[in-house]
Amino acid sequence: MKSHNNILFVAAAAALCGCTGGASYEMGTYGYDLDFLAKHEIPTVELASADGQSKVMLAPSMQGRVMTSTTGGDGGASYGWINYKFIEAGELSTFFNPYGGEERFWIGPEGGPNSYYFKKGVEQIYDNWVVPAVIDTESYDIESQAQDKVVFTKHTEMVNASDNAFKIGIRRAVTLYEAEKIAEIIGIEVPAGVKSLAYSTENTLTNEGENAWTKETGLPSVWLLGSFTPTPTTTVFIPYNKDFEGRLINDEYFGKVPAERLVLEDGMVYFKIDGEYRSKIGLPDGSAKDICGSYDSEKHVLNILKYTVPEGEKDYVNGQWGPQENCFGGDVINSYNDGPTDTGFVMGPFYEIETSSPGATLAPGESLTHVQYTMHFEGSEEELASIVKAVFGVELEAISTRFQK
Repeated sequence: MKSHNNILFVAAAAALCGCTGGASYEMGTYGYDLDFLAKHEIPTVELASADGQSKVMLAPSMQGRVMTSTTGGDGGASYGWINYKFIEAGELSTFFNPYGGEERFWIGPEGGPNSYYFKKGVEQIYDNWVVPAVIDTESYDIESQAQDKVVFTKHTEMVNASDNAFKIGIRRAVTLYEAEKIAEIIGIEVPAGVKSLAYSTENTLTNEGENAWTKETGLPSVWLLGSFTPTPTTTVFIPYNKDFEGRLINDEYFGKVPAERLVLEDGMVYFKIDGEYRSKIGLPDGSAKDICGSYDSEKHVLNILKYTVPEGEKDYVNGQWGPQENCFGGDVINSYNDGPTDTGFVMGPFYEIETSSPGATLAPGESLTHVQYTMHFEGSEEELASIVKAVFGVELEAISTRFQK
């Protein structure tokens, strides 16, 4: 175990058999996940609030991803989804290593002629899909660290499906905030009885090559994916712009989402999250706003994500696999509900909320930054309802009962 600048490195031998500091923790708690990763030789970095209740756990060897977080110390609920089965198997995949994690850093686009996940000339099907090592298996360097912030860096070269090469500098800064910052982010005071946590990730791409990145060569983008545990009582809700004249939502990623699982009503998208039906949705630029949420009505856990959506003309990269009519008609925000594939295989189950930056049109030396705030709230239904009403303008009951029989 090594401590530096009040940030804790948790070495592999720090805990075995679910025991942190001599205590035993149940599955579903932050302490259990901390011990689990240590047992399987995955070093972690922790950010912690002054009282030790709010914690964020990161893995430098997994691109500085947020593995999980909590508002209740080691014995509190663990909010991120971790793929225990895959980690326990201990076998690296040659195409994708689904470790899970509450927020991981990727680079888009996933599909089309500018994809970083398919080689030139191959059919864009699952058998040919490979996640680049720099966002899958490679470790990131720690540039600086403090009790409430850590900065990761990486320098890499990526080649897209049109054989265009990009020298990319990556900087990822993760900051944990004290309670007063939450009021500033969402614009309201959090009720005194609610346990809360907020952290941000500031994700920067820098053009370190000699040539400009243009729409003709393809544009990389910041792509953040957060994995959480689905339940029969969880709903993702995403505000949309009712005045938008284009297509409000893409609900055909894996076939059209059934009406009993997806509702658009009065400026809000409601998406059923139960880990039993593989489906994905996305909102394009103009339709999407800069905030979304999910709510588990049984556990009384509210999650809110807020993220940067720049003003002016923007080109969001299209992640759809295969030929594309428009390489820059992509989504600002997506949500995915895991479930059985055609073969019956289930990777999780888990659900995801994803946000993206526009494509990075950058001259040599220029940078693009995408910031996302992740917030968690635990409290009574009445207290959480007051937050939802003030931030989103809807009743919590409209969310919690939307897909309940």
